[in-house]
Amino acid sequence: MKRRSESTFVLFDVSYEDGSQSSNRKVPMSALGGLDGDEPAKTIIEAQDREIGLASGRPRGVIKAVTRKRV
Repeated sequence: MKRRSESTFVLFDVSYEDGSQSSNRKVPMSALGGLDGDEPAKTIIEAQDREIGLASGRPRGVIKAVTRKRV
């Protein structure tokens, strides 16, 4: 039986103030933990949203909540 490799990413669900949602957003595990816990995930996802907005020409809304996926 193959052993499952450890993931280097943590998945998050994102809720936006306009009511839209985004699922399974990847955040590097190395950026999380410590005293800040999952708080850095919001900053990382905001940066990802800026890049997506620039590439698509449609900026994302303001993030309301970021929730870690339970696997």
